[in-house]
Amino acid sequence: MRKPPKPKAAFFDFTDCEGCQLQFANMGETLLELTELVDIVNFREIMSEAGEDYDVAFIEGSITTDTDVKRIKRIREKAKVIIALGSCATIAGVNGIKNRSPLDLAKQRVYGDKADTVNTIKAMPVHEVVKVDYFINGCPVYIPEVISVIKCVLMGKPYPVPNYPVCVECKMNENVCRYEKDQECLGPLTRAGCNSWCVNYGNKCYGCRGLVENPAVNGQKDILLKYGLKIEDILNNFTLYNDSLGEKYDPEFK
Repeated sequence: MRKPPKPKAAFFDFTDCEGCQLQFANMGETLLELTELVDIVNFREIMSEAGEDYDVAFIEGSITTDTDVKRIKRIREKAKVIIALGSCATIAGVNGIKNRSPLDLAKQRVYGDKADTVNTIKAMPVHEVVKVDYFINGCPVYIPEVISVIKCVLMGKPYPVPNYPVCVECKMNENVCRYEKDQECLGPLTRAGCNSWCVNYGNKCYGCRGLVENPAVNGQKDILLKYGLKIEDILNNFTLYNDSLGEKYDPEFK
């Protein structure tokens, strides 16, 4: 029997550092195995060809200009499946810091007297502009999760992004809580799915995967009180990745 044609995949970047695409490039033999299942037609990090006929589009980066809006809409029109790749694409990531200030003030701070010539809008995750079919969180993305999502895409099944905190995975991995090491950590409020990657290697959780839908706010308060930290200690950490999710903060927690 003739094998069905492999789906064609393309990678596109917007406002980002391309670190999530670099994760793909560093997959080694796994990337070669992936090419047995998917025909990669556009991936600037690893190939010079730039095919415009694709079924699946991996989108890295947040949407930050009017030009970005038009471009992502064109990609959405062509692609059967859109995958938001990494924090910038899923929650606006580090770029969301710009949203803390009025746009004119942010432009003035960065571009000075050239601010009026710059085309920029608020930083947005991809799903605020077009429909996204799959989300791969993280900065950078966690390759085992990437593989799980790709399997779901190939089988036409949804991928349920975990909606429980990183602390669950931390406990399963028998890590010593970072609070026990006098280090504030966003694990209690951050979506799991990374296998507590950062904490496994002696770091803290920076919240790059975004918030769980119903964070245990009172539990977090108890943690802060137990270890003698202030609420501001946690909120200050949110400014790195989660400013675009500010409306999800519990007012009492603030």
